[in-house]
Amino acid sequence: MIAAGRLLRENRDFRRFVAGQFATNAGDSLYTVAVLWLAFELTGSTLVTGALNAILLLPWLLQVFAGPLVDRLPLRSVLVGSQVVQGVVVLVLPLAAVTGRLRVGLLFVVAPVLMLATLVMGPMETALLPRIVDEDRLSEANSALATVTLGLDMVFDAIGGGFIAVFGATTLFLVDSLTFAVAAVLFAGLTIGTPANSNESGEADESAPSVESVLRSYGSDLRAGVEVLRGTLFVELILLTAVANFATGIALAILPAFGDGLGGPAIYGLLLGALGIGRLVGSILGPYVAGVPYGTVLLSHGLGAGCWVAAVVAPSPALTVALFGLAWVPIGASGVLTATLNQRLFPADLLGRISATKGTASGATLPLGSLVGGFVAEALGTTTTMALAAGGFGFTAVYVLLRPRLRRLPAAEAATPDDFDLRTETERPEP
Repeated sequence: MIAAGRLLRENRDFRRFVAGQFATNAGDSLYTVAVLWLAFELTGSTLVTGALNAILLLPWLLQVFAGPLVDRLPLRSVLVGSQVVQGVVVLVLPLAAVTGRLRVGLLFVVAPVLMLATLVMGPMETALLPRIVDEDRLSEANSALATVTLGLDMVFDAIGGGFIAVFGATTLFLVDSLTFAVAAVLFAGLTIGTPANSNESGEADESAPSVESVLRSYGSDLRAGVEVLRGTLFVELILLTAVANFATGIALAILPAFGDGLGGPAIYGLLLGALGIGRLVGSILGPYVAGVPYGTVLLSHGLGAGCWVAAVVAPSPALTVALFGLAWVPIGASGVLTATLNQRLFPADLLGRISATKGTASGATLPLGSLVGGFVAEALGTTTTMALAAGGFGFTAVYVLLRPRLRRLPAAEAATPDDFDLRTETERPEP
């Protein structure tokens, strides 16, 4: 973290981007907590919370369509625009509450709009970092950014639960709109160049392609991302992430009911906060385990599965929260290393669409897990479903243990394209 702190001090654009990501992820956390709890409060149904959570998680499935746009359209304009849309939309719910028109149906109208506004953020992050950070400092940058996107927003998860317990979910949306306003201001001040050279002037590129040209090249862009991944070990790694994400989707869908059974919205917020703390600790540890074989890092997911099961059967809410947080530490560490591998091994000009392709293939199971989790919890009960979901993390450890090629993968900082069967020469589509 010392190196990451130095990078934040030295690089103004990276500092603004990290601050903006912190603000927008805080906003995402607040409205997710509020929407899911409000849905559970209005209906008491895990089916409803599962369906709503599936909608909010759809960016993982649909971001493949955003990847080519991220690679070609002005990054700063897209970043700012997405924050403005979210900031305005979240104000609809408190307005509906004041006028007595707040119904669960309105949540199903607002959630898709919020989802679409966040669609570009996944591939945007991967594509933007090489444009504002030197290649030899990407690991530090990914760690610092993961601390924000996967960790520090846990404060707002926990605060969100407490805030709801005291003031109610609708009031939380008023506060939420301010976070998106702050993020928009921060992103507006970014100077974004190219992966090789930074555009110090910050002026728009007059040769930037039009939306029409982007759409024309859309199909070839997607094929390029798929072709780079085809036949590589990344396909198996995507499968492992998909299974873990399926389990995560289940957990997020039924967490309001699980937290309610342990003590109400405050416990729900603490469980979400524990999830964030675990990923935060893992993301901080990421650069320090960059010299550990990547296969060994993947095996550590088995420890996460054990902590998850222990959390479900723990005799007290405090112990449940603590063990649930520990379950996410390995995921946080491997996430940082995976991002570093992507940026070191893949062509810079294809990062957006490759990241989107990988994210969609592995993240499509997040909304699916939420839908399935809601149904299973209605049939088997919330506690049993939470325990079964831990198997998603356990699957990764077992699969890697039985697959020597994955088990022997070298450290992220020493990995080469050949280690993953990645072709160094790929056919690039013409723009």
